[in-house]
Amino acid sequence: MADDSASASDLNAAPEGASRRARGSRKTAAAGASAGLTTGRVQPHSLEAEEYLLSCCLIDGNDTVARCLEGKITAKSFYAPANQVIFDRLVEMYNNGVAIEGGTLAEELKTNRQLEEVGGYAYLTQISGRIPTVAQAPYFIEKVRELYLLRELIKVAANAIEACYTHAGPLESFIDNVEKDIFAVTQDRISDAAQQMSGPTRSAMELITKMAGHKGGLTGISSGLSSLDKFTYGFQPQEMIILAARPSMGKTSLALNFAEAAALPPPRNDRKSVGVLIFSLEMGSSQLALRLLCSRARVDTKKLRDGLYPPGGEEFSQLHQTADELSKAPIFIDDSSQLTIMELRAKARRLAARLKDTPTPLGFIMVDYLQLLSPTDSRVPREQQVAEASRGLKSLAKELNVPVLVLSQLNRAAEKDERVPRLSDLRESGSIEQDADVVLMLSRPKTADKTFQVAAPEADLIIAKQRNGPVGEIKLRFVSNITRFENHSNQPEP
Repeated sequence: MADDSASASDLNAAPEGASRRARGSRKTAAAGASAGLTTGRVQPHSLEAEEYLLSCCLIDGNDTVARCLEGKITAKSFYAPANQVIFDRLVEMYNNGVAIEGGTLAEELKTNRQLEEVGGYAYLTQISGRIPTVAQAPYFIEKVRELYLLRELIKVAANAIEACYTHAGPLESFIDNVEKDIFAVTQDRISDAAQQMSGPTRSAMELITKMAGHKGGLTGISSGLSSLDKFTYGFQPQEMIILAARPSMGKTSLALNFAEAAALPPPRNDRKSVGVLIFSLEMGSSQLALRLLCSRARVDTKKLRDGLYPPGGEEFSQLHQTADELSKAPIFIDDSSQLTIMELRAKARRLAARLKDTPTPLGFIMVDYLQLLSPTDSRVPREQQVAEASRGLKSLAKELNVPVLVLSQLNRAAEKDERVPRLSDLRESGSIEQDADVVLMLSRPKTADKTFQVAAPEADLIIAKQRNGPVGEIKLRFVSNITRFENHSNQPEP
């Protein structure tokens, strides 16, 4: 008991001179910790913000420490070594159910022989009186975390610079490792705290209200095909949609129709235009632009190639008008080859950030096609490579809160057996059907001409899987001269 009372009295009667000495030694130690990484420059930090946050912890320990842990604050988040020791001890007290306040903290530090290491009672007195309330605790949590992330980025960048001078081996794997290190740091920006049901319930009720207001209409991004929208009510945020077919069935054409409908909805309804990002690993951007141009202008591609349209004719006028419209559309095409899932996600994040505050934020991503994505590690089995890409694309849909349309190949089983395709026909990985929220399968029966095996103008689009809706089959009409899919019965748009 004598020790306890001595500790409390020492804590309350610490001389100002000792406080100044503790503060000076603390700053010297902290500055020394940054040597070598910053070539003489002081790393980003705020000792005041750290002390304010620790003061909040001492005022309302359990709640503020819990908020710190939820905000991914750890002992390493603090710049000053003394503050690291104190926060580490606070977390241990929190986990052990010990009441958090100045006296108990001092006793815990003393028991663990860390009291003098942090500057003694003088420093504890200083931080305990830094702030009167915990009202600003969220601000200081964010400030401490922000400065810590900047210091971590400096560390990663410094290590990358050093590695560049000594690097030997494949450049692609080296760059990928650097990107992984940076991604590991930036991932800490995102809070993964569990939500109380009030938040998700409110979001669900907003969606229900939206459904009621639309009376069975769209709640997501329109596909441009009313027959498909009746099944899906549009492509929903956070969904990964798989569009699968055998080669030359029209996957890319149908996907481009979806992308066009998202970026350039018909002016006669209230659908808003959204930004569209197309990753084309198979075709070049100019080829895709030509397809979009002729399809939207309804100009015969073959006649155009054959030079049958005079430059001053009606078709050219229509092409110029459509070209002007597409030039202003929020459609972005990335035709990089040898693209890994990590690179794809990084590019999507950058564009989403760029479009965030514009009238047309990123709202739809298309990947053509899944099996062409380069593996992060070429040594693992092909099925694991495809599974990694599939999981990465599903995570991207959730992270950016947009639908991601992914084209995929089907194996030959359906063709050999002369049957409609099914989920088990998805090529190279069972994880595709597990990760997908919606699986669409395009089937176009071959014509009787066995020499060329041309796909018929009618197509079946099979909704083979839909987590939040019915499955079924719809008929589409393929207009081959303009590579465009349309509703089979020309019904009006919903």
